[in-house]
Amino acid sequence: MPEHLSTTAWAPDSWKSKPIKQDVVYDDPKELEEVVSRVANLPPLVSQPEIDRLRAQLREVAEGRAFLLQGGDCAESFDYCEPTKIEDKLKILLQMSLVLVWGMRLPIVRIARMAGQYAKPRSSPYETVNGEKILSYRGDNVNGIDPGQRRPDPQRLLSAYFHSASTINYVRLLLDSGFADIHQPEAWDLGYVRKEEIRHEYQTIVNRLTDALGFMGVIGATGSGQTSALNTVDLYTSHEALLLEYEQALTRAVAKPSERGGRKQPYEPSTPPRKSLAPELCDWYNMSAHFIWIGDRTRQLDGAHIEYFRGVKNPVGVKVGPSMEPEELVRVLGILDPLLEPGRVTLITRYGAGKIADNLPAHIKAVQATAHRPVWCCDPCHGNTTTAPTGHKTRSFDAIISEITSSISIHRELGSRLSGVHLELTGEHVTECTGGSQELSHSDLPSNYQTFCDPRLNYEQSLDIAFKIAKVYQDERENAC
Repeated sequence: MPEHLSTTAWAPDSWKSKPIKQDVVYDDPKELEEVVSRVANLPPLVSQPEIDRLRAQLREVAEGRAFLLQGGDCAESFDYCEPTKIEDKLKILLQMSLVLVWGMRLPIVRIARMAGQYAKPRSSPYETVNGEKILSYRGDNVNGIDPGQRRPDPQRLLSAYFHSASTINYVRLLLDSGFADIHQPEAWDLGYVRKEEIRHEYQTIVNRLTDALGFMGVIGATGSGQTSALNTVDLYTSHEALLLEYEQALTRAVAKPSERGGRKQPYEPSTPPRKSLAPELCDWYNMSAHFIWIGDRTRQLDGAHIEYFRGVKNPVGVKVGPSMEPEELVRVLGILDPLLEPGRVTLITRYGAGKIADNLPAHIKAVQATAHRPVWCCDPCHGNTTTAPTGHKTRSFDAIISEITSSISIHRELGSRLSGVHLELTGEHVTECTGGSQELSHSDLPSNYQTFCDPRLNYEQSLDIAFKIAKVYQDERENAC
């Protein structure tokens, strides 16, 4: 029987019957069971209506009527749960989205790698530190970065929940308090741009934005008494759903619309299992985040992660790299998107600037031969990681831009469309990636290299990305006139 027609029963724990990659082995399984049970009885972190709203918006993205901006840290640290760091990340995502709106003339769907991105897959369970072989750092919800804290600790799952809850709460507070109002001129300081011609180009865009906002203010479109897309925005949370015990604990049952008489009703929290309804009368939502994705290392067709993902109502992402055969990609879509729902799956392609031309066309053609309508999203960071002469892991801004522009061109040539970007970034002024309008070199990396995982685009480089993408689409729009 074709995978998309499979009638195999699904439950939040059916993944346990499948082989699993990147599993964490705990010394005390009983302690793990107690912690997971505790998480399962805590309130959800996000709500079903919020998830459904994102599903509707990603449908618009898949159909070419909106664009996806997803970004945040490679791996969050519990230490990042503090006001300034959250504000900085929110600020850069909001500014980038405004620049993209201007250049593309499309609504922007914003998803942050935030409030749950605490786990990291590793190529090896061990690493060598100071000549000693120790367990690899797997993220703050598993173990500590300090060599003396490498034993997987189940209590960190509980800590991850509360840090996620605090982060989400503060983001909601900021958005409800007008933080998304980007009229303030001090938010657009372009003094970091070294080349005069680039600074002039950026400043021209900012001036046009400022004039447009000023005009709208004069006609009353952005009045203080009104709720406007310029005063508040939707911002969704996401993470790689790596630790399935934790994800299962936050998977909650909601009555299907037919069981609610076809009427919208207020969300009623539940904890699994929901005993008042039979399983076939429930929809299951992962309420740890609005959007979750499967990494390149855990997307096995017969694996635990694909099994878990196929049953939740959340929109989901799949990382697609050079190792994925086109036929495998089609089979993954058949499992995760059996109802052919536009935007249900986001394909997050990550090849590397030197490999995209050899891999993306075949993947696009394979999907075009089906009835699936995924969101095509470019992750230009993971495939472009190198080691600098200083010994630091880094990424080249030029390689990142090259992969994005190549993706845009390849999609256009094949009658497809790039519908989003997925970036590892921070709103801080770190020095982890080279290049950009600051012209950072390898020798600049040690000056403020903060990451404990993969290198991130800093505030200035992230804004550079937005300006350059906006310029590509602005030129395309003007040339079409």
